[in-house]
Parts: sequence; C-alpha cells; structure tokens
Amino acid sequence: MYSKFMTATSKKIGCIDSATDILGNKWTPKLLRFFLNEETVRFCQIQELVGGINPRTLCSRLEELEREGIISKESTGEGSRCVYRLTEKGKEIMPILRSMQAWSTKYPTLSHAKR
Repeated sequence: MYSKFMTATSKKIGCIDSATDILGNKWTPKLLRFFLNEETVRFCQIQELVGGINPRTLCSRLEELEREGIISKESTGEGSRCVYRLTEKGKEIMPILRSMQAWSTKYPTLSHAKR
C-alpha cells in the first residue's frame, strides 16, 4: 500500500520520537516557554504565568522534565524554596520552541485569533 519512498522516509524521520515524547504533552511547551526569557523560574511563578494548571499536574510535569534532564531543580537556600533552571539538554530544545512561537504567531488557530 505504501511506496518504497515512504518507507525509507519514515525511517529517516523516526528520530523525532524523543522530541515529541517531551514536547507532545499539552503543558510542556507552555511551561518551557518561560525559560526563553528567564534563567531561573520558581514553581509559583510558573503556576501563575501558565494559569489553569492544577498544582499536582504542574509538579508532575516538572518532575518529568527533571527526570528527562531538561531542567534541574536547585535550592535557593531560603527554607524549602527552589528554582528551576534549564540544563544544557534543555537549552538545546529552545530553538524548537522559538520556531513554534513564530509559527503560532504567523498562523493563529481560530480559537486564539478571537482572543
């Protein structure tokens, strides 16, 4: 049913799996975009800026990004406060987010165009 060309192309583009595993979640790009302008971000800042995210969901996503090596969690030395920072691996994903931002600005969905 598929051509030989399509099978060969599929194998070449299969390497996007890792990126979509990380960025394919509803909240991840929305969370990571704050690191485009800030070197460190606190939990409460992210929660306030994202809006509409359940604290448990936010905590779970941040833990997953930490396990994947995209962000690191660091103590501020002020009690239980901590900040999140991009790792080198996380910094390398930022051009993808910038491209997504540019594309979204150029081609807003109908639901976003009405806002």
